[in-house]
Amino acid sequence: MFKKLISKYNSVPVQVKASFWFLICAFMQRGISFITTPIFTRLLNTTEYGQFNIFNSWLGILTVIVSLNLCAGVYARGVVKFSDDRKAFTSSMQGLSLTLTLVWTVIYFVFHTFWNSVFSLTTFQMLCMFVMILYANIFGFWSMSQRVDFKYQSLVVVTLVMSLAKPVLGIILVKVATDKVSARIFGLAVIEAIICIVLFMLQAIRGKKFFSAFYWKHALKFNIPLIPHYLSMTVLNSADRIMIGKMVNESSAGIYGLAYSISQIMTLFNTALLQTVEPWLYKRINDKKIKGISKVAYPAFIGIAVVNLLLIALAPEAVKIFAPPEYYDAIWVIPPVAMSVYFMFSYTFFAVFEFYYEKTKLIAAATSAGAVLNIALNYIFIRIFGYYAAGYTTLVCYMVYAAFHMYFMRKICRERLNNEQPYSLKIYGGITAVFFLFGFAFMASYNHIIIRYSMLGIMLMVIVIFHKKILSVIKNILDLKKN
Repeated sequence: MFKKLISKYNSVPVQVKASFWFLICAFMQRGISFITTPIFTRLLNTTEYGQFNIFNSWLGILTVIVSLNLCAGVYARGVVKFSDDRKAFTSSMQGLSLTLTLVWTVIYFVFHTFWNSVFSLTTFQMLCMFVMILYANIFGFWSMSQRVDFKYQSLVVVTLVMSLAKPVLGIILVKVATDKVSARIFGLAVIEAIICIVLFMLQAIRGKKFFSAFYWKHALKFNIPLIPHYLSMTVLNSADRIMIGKMVNESSAGIYGLAYSISQIMTLFNTALLQTVEPWLYKRINDKKIKGISKVAYPAFIGIAVVNLLLIALAPEAVKIFAPPEYYDAIWVIPPVAMSVYFMFSYTFFAVFEFYYEKTKLIAAATSAGAVLNIALNYIFIRIFGYYAAGYTTLVCYMVYAAFHMYFMRKICRERLNNEQPYSLKIYGGITAVFFLFGFAFMASYNHIIIRYSMLGIMLMVIVIFHKKILSVIKNILDLKKN
């Protein structure tokens, strides 16, 4: 049997193998971090965990400002556009990334006292942050090159080594250090610095070009207009923890951060589905065959809704597993944030139309509106209801975000696709309404374990009854790669 499996695996096309292993890499990165969360919540108190979450929030925001997200936008497009000169293009992008990081580091040092007070971080933590920002781009360039060439073996090895080394070193440093937050941050930065140096040298030797006026100008021209979009997305994901830390306290930011981390594990399912579905969506739009999209979209929406409902139903048990009693209030934040994951997923089915037709202004408008609304609502409602409010402001903002993208998608379909609409507002709204109904019902039963488990049992029974249909739908989605 083992030989048959090996034989079958060897007969699979390299593109399919690569897609599978790239997905495994994504699961390893998120999964190992998630698995080690119970260790760090027991090594760090709620205040220290909050400080670490605030650091990560600022890291996300400053990565966009400092690095311009070069590895996400222009590079993903450039590896195809400049395929004949990709090594030189990659090397020059590294040069631009290093230059930008050094310039911003100098600006920081000149006014470091001011910046430290703004970010509530130490100089040591800020220096670690600059290392991590540079690493994010260098690793992004390298990993994208591996994906383009289907070199999944090296990517899997590097990802596995990093995913294991970071928490292991982090645990050791946190246990022996007095400043546990800085120790946790340093554990991440030192591993990333080692990997970053190796990858930087490899790509620099291959490309032999640190500076290219053409490539640098092209990169800046392409990515700078997208900064509002990237920055708004990051603010939408990060502003709540920063604002809780400033407006309430760092301990509350730690509790909220744990709830957010547990809820975000379900984005693994988003990634898994989108890696298969997104290329197919672009192909259908390109062929102007958008009618059949809904047959894949609706089951996908329902699937993501179900896995998030399972998390909401088991939130009290999840928090007990992942943290000591002082974090237990996190259960009340998980439902709205988990519901947000549903909208994070579904908006992609609308936004692909904007990306395909290069409506970057519409993309930036939708994202910016969500981010501004998030900050405004947080400022108003955190003051009134405390950190719990941030979960609901996040949910509202992602709902608005998805609604904007759906509106823009329908506008594009009217203008470019003879008003042929891929989705029914009634069906999407119906799926969403049922999702909300069950989500809040589970939340209301947190203090009534018999009712909650009875509801969960009924839900699982329905899944068992319709398992054949569910498996058929999953098979159809997986088969999209062949189409």
